[in-house]
Amino acid sequence: MTKRFSALAVSAAIVGGFFITSVPAHAATSADQTAVSAKAAVTCNKSQLRKQIADLKTKAAKLKQLGEHAAARKALSDAAALQKKLDACIKAEEDASKPFPG
Repeated sequence: MTKRFSALAVSAAIVGGFFITSVPAHAATSADQTAVSAKAAVTCNKSQLRKQIADLKTKAAKLKQLGEHAAARKALSDAAALQKKLDACIKAEEDASKPFPG
């Protein structure tokens, strides 16, 4: 009877050790996948943003020549908002490349 009990205790300890060591491995894999998807979401197309900013600035200049000052101000404010977004994206990429940003 004591041999059965000790055999069951050893078996339970082995199974428990297996589960304890295998759970963090699964958790680390899912965390890595989340980090990869988060990095993919942060990237932005800098050349496309620069082209949109330039297009909005030329549009604002044309609207100003036509006398549409309110629409020109709107186009310039949109260009400024895109420029802020571009600056934030560039800063985020620079900070992400550093191991200890600060």
